Amino acid sequence: SAGTENKGLYRLHQFSKVELLSICKEEHSDSVLGRAIELQKEILDELGLHYQVLNMPASDLGAPAACKIDIEAWMPSKNAYGEVSSASSCTDYQSRRLSIRYRDMAAKRNRFAHTVNATCLAVPRIIIALLETHQQVDGTVTIPKCLRPFMTGIRSIGN
Repeated sequence: SAGTENKGLYRLHQFSKVELLSICKEEHSDSVLGRAIELQKEILDELGLHYQVLNMPASDLGAPAACKIDIEAWMPSKNAYGEVSSASSCTDYQSRRLSIRYRDMAAKRNRFAHTVNATCLAVPRIIIALLETHQQVDGTVTIPKCLRPFMTGIRSIGN
């Protein structure tokens, strides 16, 4: 999508995001990736956002990733889904470069750990999806219930 989204809140060159990083044994790598994806989906469900989960093809993976899952939220102004979260299993690629090992007591030797990286929320894109999804006919935006405690109980913003 190079060039199609080159300005505005969606395509910031520097933005805040919530990152998850897990370092685990090889045999736990798949379950840790699965848990990261479930956590991302739980957050989007709580926010009341519509989303789709995509298992990315090998041609879209960066060098460290053995597997990458993208989660895209519906953005009405684009009339399309936009990426808001992703999770990658990097197996032992990063731990080899960083010399992250653990002791396998049964095999009596050191092994390289596996890493799972996830962008839990790309904040500007979540803001787009929240504002557009929860906007009412009168222009106000209903605050999702899970965010109201952080908004001092405010139920909506706008007019």
